[in-house]
Amino acid sequence: MPINYREHLTVSKEIQEILIADLVLILAFDLTIVGGVANIRAGWQVFLYFLPITALAVTLSFILHELMHKFTAQRFGAIAAFMRSQMGTVITVITAMFGFLIGIPGATVIYTSSFTKREEGIVSLAGPLTNFAVFLAFFTIGIILYPGFIHNITSTLSQHYLDNSYLHNAINFTLFISILLAFFNMLPIYPLDGSKILKWNPLYYAALIAAIFLLFITFIPVYALMFDMVIWIVIAFVFSMIYKGVGL
Repeated sequence: MPINYREHLTVSKEIQEILIADLVLILAFDLTIVGGVANIRAGWQVFLYFLPITALAVTLSFILHELMHKFTAQRFGAIAAFMRSQMGTVITVITAMFGFLIGIPGATVIYTSSFTKREEGIVSLAGPLTNFAVFLAFFTIGIILYPGFIHNITSTLSQHYLDNSYLHNAINFTLFISILLAFFNMLPIYPLDGSKILKWNPLYYAALIAAIFLLFITFIPVYALMFDMVIWIVIAFVFSMIYKGVGL
């Protein structure tokens, strides 16, 4: 790391970067809900209805995920900061415009020359565990507030969302986003979190990915996301090859 890089890791700059990335993801997810820009005119009411809900779900799931990476890395003495990717932001916006989403507006970048395999694994584990914790918290709230909640989680992702209260839909969508981000980040493809956790401790990786996958297939209509999931995996693999190829 260049000696003067510390000067660029200002708190105000990092806050600006992560808030812009968060806003981009919020609008991208919301645009994806209505099927992209081609449907925005007919679906503007749906777009506006879900905008505050998406803001809650994305902010909790995305920002907390990245901050936990940062704080955990700092506990091990590393320099860590969220950095927005210009290319990733463009990809996020363009894909959302076409009605599906590859959300990669940025990530927490860690600078250290002394990380052990264990420390790197723990730092990587902090992100998906945070998403898992958000899921469990909102799942508990849903169970307490709404009878039959477990059988009604996917209703928010269907045309029957108006059958629920606004709070019910907010809980459901936060569950969806949190477990979706956890699942994607746990893919064992470098440099995603899952690859580093697997390298450090296969037992921990197997336990967490099994728990997340079980929640994913139980509460989320996987059939509706098959296209996106295939695209995610392909894109993650391509970025992995590029990442290794340039020696980053």
